[in-house]
Amino acid sequence: MSTQPKVFRTVGFETLPTDKPIEEENLPNYKAERYYAVRIGQVLQDRYQIVGKLGFGGGSTVWACRDLKEDRLLTIKICTTGERGTKDALQEVAISNHIKNIDAPDHPGKHRLRVVLDNFEIEGLNANRHHCLVFAPLGQPLTKFRRSFPGNALDPDGLRFTLLWVIMGLDFLHQAGVIHTDLSPNNILVSFNPGEERVFKQIEDLELANPTPRKVLPDRFIYLSYELGTTHGPAVITDYGAARLGDPVTHEKHSGDVMPGTYRAPEVIMGADWDSKIDMWSLGVMVWDLFEGGPLFRAVSANNLDDELHLAEMVSLLGSPPKKFLERHVKSRKYWDSEGNWIASTPIPDQSLESRETRLEGEEKQQLLAFVRKVLCWLPEDRKSACQLYDDEFLKSYKRHEGDAAPDQTT
Repeated sequence: MSTQPKVFRTVGFETLPTDKPIEEENLPNYKAERYYAVRIGQVLQDRYQIVGKLGFGGGSTVWACRDLKEDRLLTIKICTTGERGTKDALQEVAISNHIKNIDAPDHPGKHRLRVVLDNFEIEGLNANRHHCLVFAPLGQPLTKFRRSFPGNALDPDGLRFTLLWVIMGLDFLHQAGVIHTDLSPNNILVSFNPGEERVFKQIEDLELANPTPRKVLPDRFIYLSYELGTTHGPAVITDYGAARLGDPVTHEKHSGDVMPGTYRAPEVIMGADWDSKIDMWSLGVMVWDLFEGGPLFRAVSANNLDDELHLAEMVSLLGSPPKKFLERHVKSRKYWDSEGNWIASTPIPDQSLESRETRLEGEEKQQLLAFVRKVLCWLPEDRKSACQLYDDEFLKSYKRHEGDAAPDQTT
């Protein structure tokens, strides 16, 4: 089944100006020496030929590659050097191996989790070592996928379809003792329905026919990323670099400041220990990004994350926290008195979940808000688990229309 490397053109591409930052060069604290100098057409490990750039981040660049041994297209993440890139890569591999080693053929949630297929190290400039992680190909993240809908937001059935698959994946993760900690539309990708794999194959074809524009520097090329076409398969949870592994039976607590800024759960803001219920909080916050076309919480003042504003917004949308929350967290005394009255200087915004939800009416609106309230709870023990959400009325209205769920598609 093995195949020979393809020959990619080394001339005839558009050369971009060297004085204008592009792609990863625009990231805060970008340092070129931390990134591996990838070249389209090169072969890693005598097996993986780079065929096009898919994206970039603070800890890696991501590429489409052809597995010459199996003659198939895959995705490869080439991590930056330094503590962050190494730590995230090792954790991604560890969590992936944990997931793969669980024998649960009847749980559809296992197939809603992207795992590392292969991993290795390569040497870059100045003898720097870079971790490389190989994955099955997937489509766009939900942050981009939702932009294909009017108003940059999913329609109601699209939201239900997405939530059902994410809930399945979360249920498997949590039963396996894994807490994602970084769940957001950025880390959930859309997979391929049958026939849609061509959007990935087009990257290789386009690069062979018409090489992508790039910046030519003395020690590297900076390529423009390809924009993947829209696909409509089930959602897949990705990126376990910040995940934590514990005992699902004892409900082991963890500590540390986790979760992306405006997604942080109340117990994380309070500096308290936390468990898998922080992922359920993220699920509720994510509904707004996907369906309302904007964030539920803004929580930013003078371009900085503001805990006081974040908590004030929570009060406006969820009501005052229960007495048990105040007694549990010493830090709460900065914001509430002993009776639960808000005493901080930031005013409580004049809003509610009902006023913020503007797209639905009647029973459907009430069902959506009831779903959100099942996970956006001050106390983590009050939040429903992923398994408990599967039969929620808001989601069941999709299943009644489409059947139990879309057939599973292993990625």
